[in-house]
Amino acid sequence: MKSINLSGSSRGNVGKSDANQLRAEGKIPCVLYGGNEQTHFWAYAYDLKSILYTPETFKVNIDIDGKKFDAVVQEAQFHPLSEGILHVDFLQLFADKEVKLDLPLEFVGSSPGVRAGGKFAARMRKLKVKGLPGKLPASIQVDINNLELGKVVRVKDIAAAEYKILDAPNNPVAAVTIPRALKGQLSAE
Repeated sequence: MKSINLSGSSRGNVGKSDANQLRAEGKIPCVLYGGNEQTHFWAYAYDLKSILYTPETFKVNIDIDGKKFDAVVQEAQFHPLSEGILHVDFLQLFADKEVKLDLPLEFVGSSPGVRAGGKFAARMRKLKVKGLPGKLPASIQVDINNLELGKVVRVKDIAAAEYKILDAPNNPVAAVTIPRALKGQLSAE
């Protein structure tokens, strides 16, 4: 899993008006939990954009007033109209404790169905997995080298060695659909 650094400062007050004041200053209220106690802190919105506005999942190395923590983003709240970041929850990572995460999918290979005129359709962009933080990859690779026209890759077709995939096994991950023009040609043959 890729790492990224984030520095923050402790928050003394955790009320609504204090959170609004932080946002007005370009700072975002955050919470780190999963350890012995919750840690309330703030980080600059600019620093959080590289973590949140990407399809990738990062291990975040958080430095809060000199204390260092390894964490992942558990949840982020956005403003319904402006899409600005309102609040971020981080889950602290421990080497010996399993964690549930959404990992992005990476489609690798060249589908014979696409070469025959079909259209590739990704049905899922991420999968929910469970495993030790040190064993989790940056992304889950999905091989589409055998994906023919009209065929589907399902969750159960993805090999997971050091982690467990929590999504339903029959959920479709990717497919090669047959365009209308090609359907007419195939039925005429």
